Amino acid sequence: MCHHCVIESVKNQLLDRRSFFAGAAAAAATAIAAGAARPARAADAPMMGKPYDMTHELHEQFPTYFGAQQLFLEPKLVFAKEHFNVNEWRINEHTGTHMDAPLHFSADGKSVAEIPVDDLVAPLAIVDIRAKAAANPDAQVTPEDIKAWTAAHGPLPAGCCVAMNSGWDAHVAFDKFRNADAEKKMHFPGFHVEAVKMLIEDGSAIGIAVDTLSLDFGLSPDFASHYAWLPTGRWGLEAIANLAALPAAGAVLVVGAPKVRGATGGPCRVIGLAAA
Repeated sequence: MCHHCVIESVKNQLLDRRSFFAGAAAAAATAIAAGAARPARAADAPMMGKPYDMTHELHEQFPTYFGAQQLFLEPKLVFAKEHFNVNEWRINEHTGTHMDAPLHFSADGKSVAEIPVDDLVAPLAIVDIRAKAAANPDAQVTPEDIKAWTAAHGPLPAGCCVAMNSGWDAHVAFDKFRNADAEKKMHFPGFHVEAVKMLIEDGSAIGIAVDTLSLDFGLSPDFASHYAWLPTGRWGLEAIANLAALPAAGAVLVVGAPKVRGATGGPCRVIGLAAA
C-alpha cells in the first residue's frame, strides 16, 4: 500500500473512532437525563466520554498530612553516561493523589492489591460544599449534604464513589492546603462520620473521595471517618483534583491503583469520564 494510502487509512480510522466515542457519550448523557436504569456495577457500563485528569502531579515537595517529605527520587542511571535514565523511588504509600485501602485502618482488611478491579471503576456522585468550605475551612460533608444531592439527582448509583468537592485542590501549591495554625492544627474539609455511616447504611457507595489531605476534616482528633469507612471493605481517595470539571452526577471514575502486595494504599492516576 502506498505511503499516502496508509496515512489516509489511519486518518479515516481515527475519525471513525472519534465519531463513535462522541456518539456514545451523547447517548449516555441522553440516557442519564431520561432517568435510564443504572447498571448493577459501573464495570458493566460502556466506558465512553471525554477523559479528565483527576490527579495532582506528584513531586518531592508535595504537601503531606504530617508535614514531612514523603517522596524521594534518586537518579541511578543517567542518559549522559548510560544512555538511558532510571530513578529509584523512596515513597510513603499515602502521598499525593492516593488511595486508602481497607488495610490502612484495620487489622486484616484488603490491601490495595486485593481490591477487585470492578470496584476501581465507579459512577461518580460529587457533593459540592465549596460555598461552606470557603466560609469555614473546618466544614464537613454531612448527611444533609448527601440528602441534598439525592433530592437533586436521585438515589446514589450502585457501586459509586461519593466525592467531596470543597475547592481545596486550588490550594495545593500553597501552605493553605495543609492550613496549619500556630498550634500545628490543620484546618481543611472532610467527611463527617455521620455522613460516612449514612453511606454505609445506604450500601450504594464503594468509595469516597476528598480534594484534601484526609477523609476526615483537618481538626479531627480521632480519624473517626477513616475508622468507620475503611474496615467495611470500602476504599478512599485523598487529594483528588479537578472535580469542578465534572458534572455532579453522570460521570464515571477510573482509579489506576497500584497493585502492590500488602500495601495499605498508594499513589494513583485517577481519571474521570464525562459526556463532552
